[in-house]
Amino acid sequence: MPKFILSKHAAEQIQIRGISQNIVQDVVSYPQKVEELEDGQFIYQKTVVFPDGFDYLVRVFVNSNKIPNLIKTVYRTTKFSKYE
Repeated sequence: MPKFILSKHAAEQIQIRGISQNIVQDVVSYPQKVEELEDGQFIYQKTVVFPDGFDYLVRVFVNSNKIPNLIKTVYRTTKFSKYE
């Protein structure tokens, strides 16, 4: 399994968006879906139950050309049908 590091932007976004690093690690380790964009760019996604009791789709954007793989940004959404 590849190793991942957070970009400065991703670290800021997980703070702003209330997503823990443990959730990000879980999504990239055990994704429900991985979408390849182009040239080594991937989106890992998974449905996660947050502490507020609601389900969110967490999407993690990864640059696999970097070693270790670079997590570029992370967000959560309730628009499941848009991304599944």
